[in-house]
Amino acid sequence: MNRNWLFVFLGGALEILWVSGLKHSSNAFELLMTVITITVSFFLLTIASRSLPVGTLYAVFAGIGTAGTVLVEMVVFGEPFSPVKILLIATLLGGVVGLKVLSSREDSSEFKKQEEVA
Repeated sequence: MNRNWLFVFLGGALEILWVSGLKHSSNAFELLMTVITITVSFFLLTIASRSLPVGTLYAVFAGIGTAGTVLVEMVVFGEPFSPVKILLIATLLGGVVGLKVLSSREDSSEFKKQEEVA
């Protein structure tokens, strides 16, 4: 995995924090920390978008954020647990992993074509 995908995963993890922060911040300091987390999350996404396919990148970013937020809300903040939610999260993550794998194969194929031309 290259460094840019690491930025996407870190940005997605930060998205979990800032989405929960939007809902649960109760004072100016917590809101400020949420804004800082949003900024860093999107900064990482912007860096990664310079060399990764934007559609795949955003799907992975949003998938991590969505699945993570639902799980954190259930585990940490007592949202009702639902087997259907877990099934849908697993489906979402399966799609995200599929996009990542497909993107990696396409990148590898493109690299081989460039080597053949050179």
